[in-house]
Amino acid sequence: MAAIDELKTLLSTDIRQLETLAGVLSQEKEVLSSSDIKPLQGITTEKNAILGEIRERAKQKIRLLVSIGYRPDAGEPSRFIRASGEEDLYQLWKAAEQKLRTCQGLNQNNGRVVGHLQKRLNRLTDIFRGASAQQKLYGAKGEQTGVANRTILASA
Repeated sequence: MAAIDELKTLLSTDIRQLETLAGVLSQEKEVLSSSDIKPLQGITTEKNAILGEIRERAKQKIRLLVSIGYRPDAGEPSRFIRASGEEDLYQLWKAAEQKLRTCQGLNQNNGRVVGHLQKRLNRLTDIFRGASAQQKLYGAKGEQTGVANRTILASA
């Protein structure tokens, strides 16, 4: 059962790194809400490095699960792990899954903040260009687009 022990080790590492990622995402939110966004580049680099390591371990975990009998077309791995009878492994899997959901929520919140900042920047850009009095319509993806009204009174 060396594969199960290795899987437990990978899940423990995932849990620690997901906790670190949650901290990085919290820092990212603080930076996004402040007026000084210079630290954002470092935070983004750190976040991408952590995510890369988590992705690599995910591949390793799938290979280990397949080696102990899991079939990827059979559905969620959590059901397979629960059915295996390895309670420690299942608890680690659930803890890692919960940490991942927490990180996903934090990342979605940060995405909304970035979306609001982009809208604000677009409005300011419109004001600087003198296009703020234009009517706005919503596009297919929910973004605002300006509509120019031009009435031609005469043509030559």
